[in-house]
Amino acid sequence: MRLLLIHSDFLEYEVKDETKVAEDISEDKEEGRAEEVLVAFIAAEEIDEKDPDSVTELSFEEIEDVRDRVGADSVVVYPYAHLSDSLASPKTAVNILKGIEERFEEKEVKVLRAPFGWYKSFNISCKGHPLSELSRTITPSEGEEEEEDEEVESEWLVLSEDGEEHVPMDYEDSENFQKVVESEVSDSSSGGEEPPHVSLMKEKELVDYDKLSDAGNLRWYPKGKLVRDLIVDYIDEKVADYGAMTVETPVMYDLSDDAISEHSAKFGERQYRFESGNRNMLLRFAACFGMFSMMNDMYLSATDLPMKMYELSTYSFRREQRGEILGLKRLRAFTMPDIHTACNDLDRAKEEFRKQVLWSLETEDVFDLDYWFIFRMSRDFYEDNQEWISDFVQEIGRPVLVEILEDRKHYWVAKCDLAALDSLGEPLENPTVQIDVESAERFDISYFEDDEEFYPPILHTSPSGSIERVLCAILESAASSDKPQLPLWLSPIQVRFVPIGGEHVEDCEELVDRLESAGIRADIDDRDKSVGKRIRRSETEWVPFTIVFGDQERGSESFPVRVREKGEEVEMSLEDLIEDVEEKTSGKPVKQLPLPVKLSNRPDFV
Repeated sequence: MRLLLIHSDFLEYEVKDETKVAEDISEDKEEGRAEEVLVAFIAAEEIDEKDPDSVTELSFEEIEDVRDRVGADSVVVYPYAHLSDSLASPKTAVNILKGIEERFEEKEVKVLRAPFGWYKSFNISCKGHPLSELSRTITPSEGEEEEEDEEVESEWLVLSEDGEEHVPMDYEDSENFQKVVESEVSDSSSGGEEPPHVSLMKEKELVDYDKLSDAGNLRWYPKGKLVRDLIVDYIDEKVADYGAMTVETPVMYDLSDDAISEHSAKFGERQYRFESGNRNMLLRFAACFGMFSMMNDMYLSATDLPMKMYELSTYSFRREQRGEILGLKRLRAFTMPDIHTACNDLDRAKEEFRKQVLWSLETEDVFDLDYWFIFRMSRDFYEDNQEWISDFVQEIGRPVLVEILEDRKHYWVAKCDLAALDSLGEPLENPTVQIDVESAERFDISYFEDDEEFYPPILHTSPSGSIERVLCAILESAASSDKPQLPLWLSPIQVRFVPIGGEHVEDCEELVDRLESAGIRADIDDRDKSVGKRIRRSETEWVPFTIVFGDQERGSESFPVRVREKGEEVEMSLEDLIEDVEEKTSGKPVKQLPLPVKLSNRPDFV
């Protein structure tokens, strides 16, 4: 499918003569006019016949996205065969055009479809702003815009724990590392199967889509908001201990600035762009622009470096296509802990890179995950630093998959991704560290030493990856377990009491108060349900500790505690339970339960 999109003051047409493939039209279709309109000139192509339904949907989404960005009141669907020399059959073309028209009608957007197969005269008045003339190519297989830039060729290799090079497919290691290699090198995938976290995030009342919002934007329920905030608190504390200065910057920037325009072009992912007054704006995809602007305004000396700045980028935006959006893995709006470190020179940048990769690796145990290393770097950087890279891999003590890019397409010369695996064997890139050698000069960020000016290399680091993808990885890891549960410090409910009768509720309330004073989240399932059903509810909610409380537990110094991790009951006193939870959550953030303590007072969100 070829699209030519013109934002116009008006378009008017009049039919003149029919061709042999002309569709039958009524008299009112012989002429038409639309004002304040996005005109979509469309050529359906032969390749579209593979999956005309997907082309129809993806084309509609692309046209609607541009209409929304330019603020057009209406749409004209105008068949225009001159955009391609490989056309679909007339029947397929008409069905696609009608399908696009019907989708706009369903959305209650004014739409005018010019007839197919007729010679027509038309007048059009293009508005002439930066987004008023756009072209798109839609394919049925992927629905992606045609890339203007050619893919950069790359070579893959594995560096084993001793720093030696190996052919990836010939290297034998753990099953999970082989899955990472196969997915990255062979570009294989699970074939579109939905990963388990998508159903789990809803089932556990953590997070869900919102039908009233744009796709890829989520709503967080109290339990999910709690988990998300705990992860954020942990990262904030970790970054503060590391010595980064916390800042906050805007979410949108002006594309008329050459540095913003060039850097966004280097990023390579789809972006949200829109008009604000007479300015062409961009929603940020990371915290780069704001921090670079701050650095540009500073007077830096060599003694100030390395200088670390941190922002929890809430939110960052990427214009993922609808078919690419997937639960917590691929989103249009996400929360990204983002650190930028200005370094004196490349040698110091390499040392900071090494430190920050190892520092980011610490989150592996905190989130109960397994990370796999993927290095990406330019050919020049790899060849100039082979000994350093080999030594670093030996320090890591794990095999590393390496992608060597023949030409540097991006702003970075070296990048490390730490990837978890989902239940389908697909990598989830979480922490990342990059060495950026372009942005300082592009944004005029410099430091002075002995009255001489230098442009510093800048590290881009996220010690966890996006908060959403962290939770995605945790849920995927849990789904692979015989006894799935969240890490104890992230469990929304850490202890649940199941009173046998109504007369035991008050006893449970006293115990909950004692646990809460120790920073432990506890609740009471006092609903009018059988004990068995309430125990099963605790199991389905992955509550780590469940206590059934009745006459026998009254006045007793200990009681049987159902420990989910062990799958058995353990006799414990309340003091023993508190000590066990405190030991397992030591050093982690603590937050109160954001829900009513009694389940009888608690609504169901899903």
